[in-house]
Amino acid sequence: MDYKKVAKEINDALGENNIQAAAHCATRLRLVLKDQAKVNQKALDAIDEVKGTFEANHQFQIIIGAGDVNNVYDELIQLTGTKEASTDDLKAVAQSGKKQNPFMSLIKVLSDIFVPIVPALVAGGLLMAINNVLTAQDLFGPQSVIEMYPNLKDVTSIINLLASAPFAFLPILVGFSATRRFGGNPYLGAAMAMAMVMPELVNGYSVANAVAEGTMPYWNIFGLNIAQAGYQGSVLPVLAVSWILANLEKFFHKRLLNAFDYTFTPMLAIIITGFLTFVVVGPVMQAVGDSLTAGLSWLYQTTGAIGLGIFGLFYSPIVITGLHQSFPAIETSLLADVAENGQVQIERSINSSDLRSGNSSIGGFIGVMLGN
Repeated sequence: MDYKKVAKEINDALGENNIQAAAHCATRLRLVLKDQAKVNQKALDAIDEVKGTFEANHQFQIIIGAGDVNNVYDELIQLTGTKEASTDDLKAVAQSGKKQNPFMSLIKVLSDIFVPIVPALVAGGLLMAINNVLTAQDLFGPQSVIEMYPNLKDVTSIINLLASAPFAFLPILVGFSATRRFGGNPYLGAAMAMAMVMPELVNGYSVANAVAEGTMPYWNIFGLNIAQAGYQGSVLPVLAVSWILANLEKFFHKRLLNAFDYTFTPMLAIIITGFLTFVVVGPVMQAVGDSLTAGLSWLYQTTGAIGLGIFGLFYSPIVITGLHQSFPAIETSLLADVAENGQVQIERSINSSDLRSGNSSIGGFIGVMLGN
């Protein structure tokens, strides 16, 4: 392939000085154009080396193919004098000046947070399926596979450990990804999420029982009794915590001198976020998350196939519009619950007077978490 020739033909078809920014991925040129109306689509289609073109996310993408796209990109950059950019840089350029309503912006944020952690959840889910195959009764006979072959017991134990890890420590994955998306240090986000699932806290799945049995430990801080409750498997609390942490970090970066910034900004961001997490943010967002989870569970448990049919009927249009990307926060919470207990838990948001009603208010839940 004559890369210089292909680059010139592409540039001519796009229009003179029409490239605002350019990047490439494994197979495609990714371009932000000044005026897409100037593009000569017929000329582009006539270039043999061009496998196709399309527009997505305000980017004009030209398919070249693996192994060739990087060389064509280099020649195009040299020809046009356009500054080299990464795909992240290109996204920023593409979004600048593009007005987006708040709801669509929220969907984009959720997508940016959850898409990177999907492989970890997929791996955990598939490993869990393998574990179930090895331990299920009456699947290959009256006994499970590990009962028929006891030497596989330890293998199954390791598989179960690997399968449970992404869900047991889900807040750490979300904390890292969310804090990075909100413009903070992702490692601080992971550290804050680790604090939310520390072993000395009451496991998030056992909070209801601990309160009911009167065994919930509390911190006494400035007259407040704050429940030592963990947030294993939680999603919404760590999303809110990550946003607060990232913004506190930005706040201190702007106001502390360089000599103090590096040392004190992480400490101040963590300690302030930590107190807010266990006093207010965690209980509130846990209650909200449990309400959403309970709503989906109610739809399935109460209406059965009808509810699934309703959800399925609307899911395709939702996917087409991109609104399905607002679901990961709820879906990952459901997955984490299933992974932990084998069934969806919907009774974690409770108050002290009706521990298993599932109907408590956010205020009641905060009252329990504060020991009132």
